[in-house]
Amino acid sequence: MSRQHSTPETRSVRLLKVGEQVRHVISELLTRQQVHDDVLSAHSVSVTEVRMSPDLRHATVFVKPLLGADEEAVLKALRTNTAYFQKEVAGKLRLKYAARIKFLPDESFDEASRIDSLLDDPRVRRDLG
Repeated sequence: MSRQHSTPETRSVRLLKVGEQVRHVISELLTRQQVHDDVLSAHSVSVTEVRMSPDLRHATVFVKPLLGADEEAVLKALRTNTAYFQKEVAGKLRLKYAARIKFLPDESFDEASRIDSLLDDPRVRRDLG
């Protein structure tokens, strides 16, 4: 697709597709325990979302350790192994540039729990009902 004919909609679809491909590669590496790290081997980690920059050079990877795992230790282990993840993603996806990966905790589950607890408050329930 030439640059003149790309619309914002097609660019955003491309970002979503590439982000999903990156998410799939990283999830597969973690699931198959191909990362040689004791912390990552001992914990289950969910890759919830990957947001790509418009130029596809940067990927922000949102992760959530499962089963009450130590989030800080898992994030530190992921960040320590960032070069390995970047190399694997670049090898599996044919992109012009290898995306620089940044790992961040996914706080959407915590936010959803907070909203649920607010909605369960008797005063809020009275106002809504």
